[in-house]
Amino acid sequence: MSMDPRLARSKPEQQAQPVPVPPPPPPVEAHPDSTKMGLDGTNDTQRPAEAVVPDGEFKLKFCTVCASNQNRSMEAHLRLASAQLPTISFGTGSLVRLPGPSMHEPNVYRFNSTTYSAIHDELRDQNRQLYTANGLLNMLSRNLNIKGYPERFQDWVPGVPRLDHAADKGAQGTEAGVVDVIITCEERCFDAVLDDLHNKGGRLNRPVHVFNVDIKDNHEEALVGGRGILDLALSLNQAAAEERKTHGEAGWETGSGAARAGFDERVPEILAAWQERWPNLPALWSLAWS
Repeated sequence: MSMDPRLARSKPEQQAQPVPVPPPPPPVEAHPDSTKMGLDGTNDTQRPAEAVVPDGEFKLKFCTVCASNQNRSMEAHLRLASAQLPTISFGTGSLVRLPGPSMHEPNVYRFNSTTYSAIHDELRDQNRQLYTANGLLNMLSRNLNIKGYPERFQDWVPGVPRLDHAADKGAQGTEAGVVDVIITCEERCFDAVLDDLHNKGGRLNRPVHVFNVDIKDNHEEALVGGRGILDLALSLNQAAAEERKTHGEAGWETGSGAARAGFDERVPEILAAWQERWPNLPALWSLAWS
């Protein structure tokens, strides 16, 4: 498998901001106090017992990324956290952008400070009918039950403790501020993550596998993409656990040792097998350092 199929073609010009694709309308607006609400308004958190990694077993640490840390990365964040995998999430845009009354009037917010709850209430007061019909209020109701506010990837410093995120879903295991796997949901986000990791210089000298699972930015596709990302995460986690059981954990954190080498060598095969199961979710992969 080619590590990065994009090298075989010229790189498309990046756009300043994504054009939102209208999602199918959800049935009702979710109450801000509701929990476990899927993007389409259904209770979509129930899954087979085998999709949950029990406490006491080894768990890779995951990070999900999209443009605004609102739709695709948050659906994936919820899926992984519900499977009891340590998870954090980010956006790569300069600002949080959500659809507004027209294509030329987006709603714009700052990362790292504006809460999902505040965004939800503002849009509800602006036009409850519009933002219920396009699914934004339902999406934000889900988000505010996962964590407090959208975060920007470029502002994240690997290795800085995330103790103020103790209430986030998936927070257990992420307290040290390090991850093993980053999964982006759009190619330009994949590029932004790799560029930022390179600019940060890999000060922890810690390997991180970066994947892109290309998902259209609408509610329906985010649900499908979230299931695909969960499948990939569980496959990676199983392989890592097997290698550690066989070879021991020595050298794992620094990317050395037999267990880590065995896992790294298995990643292309894992991705190839996953791609056969999810042919409609084009994927990319690269190894980077945090």
